[in-house]
Amino acid sequence: MTDTAFSFLKQLHPYDALPDGAFRALRREAMFRTYPAGAAIYKLGDDLDGLYVIESGQVDVRDENDNQISLLQRENSFGERGLIKDGRAVTSAHAQQDARLICIPPQLFHKLRADHEPFRKFFDRNRANETKDALSDFDLTRVQVETLMVPNPVTCPPTMTIQNAAQKMRDDRISCLCVVEKNKLTGILTVRDLSGKALAEGLAHDTPVSKIMTPNPRVLSPSAIGSDVLHMMMEYRLGHLPIVAAGKLVGIVTQTDLTRFQAANTAGFVADAARAETVKDLAAVTKRIPNLLVQLVAAGNRHDVVTRMITDIADVVTRRLLTMAEEKYGPPPARYVWLACGSQGRQEQTGVSDQDNCLILEDDLSENALAYFEPFAQFVSDGLDACGYVYCPGDMMATNPRWRQPLSTWREYFQYWIQNPSKEAQMLASVMFDLRVIGGDASLFDGLQAETLQAASNNSIFTAHMATNALTHGTPLGMLKGLATIRSGDNRNTVDMKLSGVVPVVDLGRMYALQGNLDPVNTRTRLRAAIAGEVISQSGGRDLLDAYDLVAQTRLEHQARQIKSGKAPDNYLPPAELSAFERSHLRDAFVVIKTMQSALMQGRGVLG
Repeated sequence: MTDTAFSFLKQLHPYDALPDGAFRALRREAMFRTYPAGAAIYKLGDDLDGLYVIESGQVDVRDENDNQISLLQRENSFGERGLIKDGRAVTSAHAQQDARLICIPPQLFHKLRADHEPFRKFFDRNRANETKDALSDFDLTRVQVETLMVPNPVTCPPTMTIQNAAQKMRDDRISCLCVVEKNKLTGILTVRDLSGKALAEGLAHDTPVSKIMTPNPRVLSPSAIGSDVLHMMMEYRLGHLPIVAAGKLVGIVTQTDLTRFQAANTAGFVADAARAETVKDLAAVTKRIPNLLVQLVAAGNRHDVVTRMITDIADVVTRRLLTMAEEKYGPPPARYVWLACGSQGRQEQTGVSDQDNCLILEDDLSENALAYFEPFAQFVSDGLDACGYVYCPGDMMATNPRWRQPLSTWREYFQYWIQNPSKEAQMLASVMFDLRVIGGDASLFDGLQAETLQAASNNSIFTAHMATNALTHGTPLGMLKGLATIRSGDNRNTVDMKLSGVVPVVDLGRMYALQGNLDPVNTRTRLRAAIAGEVISQSGGRDLLDAYDLVAQTRLEHQARQIKSGKAPDNYLPPAELSAFERSHLRDAFVVIKTMQSALMQGRGVLG
């Protein structure tokens, strides 16, 4: 298995829960399989080569009646049901898009499942939820029409001539006009009407649209769901469906809108980014991310699923830029590894993300070799900025020579921060403990990560200082059971859902990882590992997980609402946006977070 594939699996559950020995066996025995679009991976009844994990592409899985039961993408696994049963495929699978798969041989799969409870539990549960999880991105039954529709569609009066109507549709680049009279929808005119009725029958250019429109068209209300649209379109062979509320036209859904919704999944983004030829092409891909966020949230996906998907796109964009940089400046003169920290490192990116990254280079480089990586890093960082991942305000980027150093220098950095936990050292260590490999030679980082975590965990003075640092972000709790809002400035009367909501839990999760010498970088995974490792109590840990889920989900839904209304997403939530019920639960979540901060202070003897 390559270093890239190794890093990919190491960050993916349940593989992230495997001990080092099991991972070595996995790295030694797993194989690659590549399939072009349309190729069969296996057929019903075939002997299975093993468990498949999708590194890239899409896979269509079908039952014995050739009904699609799953459309799987990056990070999904398949084939386990047949392996668990008798080793023969109980489904068929083919590549929907060019697919690169990691295949874990049957004997190794059975050994991992027998020896490691998290691995076994995952696949036992995954069998029951396979279809639901795989189709969650595409499930029209979970999306309201108001998410799909184009609001305020273009209209015309019934007296408009067909020539003027055709010109209007051409100029506005639309395929239909809603015909409105006295604020009431009376008909719909489509390009098909113009060609099939007006042009085909040779009607005069001044014929009113009322003569060829479809009168009293079928409509739906904004409270309908996506499958209602699909079923009505299929039953009545419609390409356009007006949305009406209280007798007033409020929107329209077209077949293009449905296609766009079902195409808005990370597999499509990953494929487009991986094939991009220029930075401009990459920027065109990332420009679609806000719409993806809205649709993933509207489909009912949990915050950690959405942020993981969005981060996956950033990872692919970064790797594509690394490849472009190598093509531009020639083959690298030495081994390197590009790492992300911050929200990308933790796989927690939302609709608001800057870039935080660094480069680790192999030791004993010549001056010329070191010089190669300066424009190299600048190219990648500039490309990320062009794609919407703006430059880090704190200059925590590989373009800064401080964060573009040989491995030995990085070792010295970490050793010094642990031995001399100043305020700056605490801040830098906090960021660097969230590092995750994105591209290059992962082996340069593997040993550094493990030894640094071990050294930090064993240094009680350092962990005490880190605990103090973890308590610097307070929760927005006011008096009389209210939420404390920002009192002045542009964000007055709002709650900062990042610095006052998500970041305190991120800090706690990082602290628990240090206390328990835990490998995970993702916050939610850190909390689960802390509970399993008894770093925190079962009850306190579960409460904190629930609190984090509520805060992070509320933040994400706020950003989705902003994007839908045409605004740039931010982290500043006006409590007035929420119902009294929602505000009450959000405050309860902040109380839990503050309680766990207090427990950390008391339990670690935090320095004053």
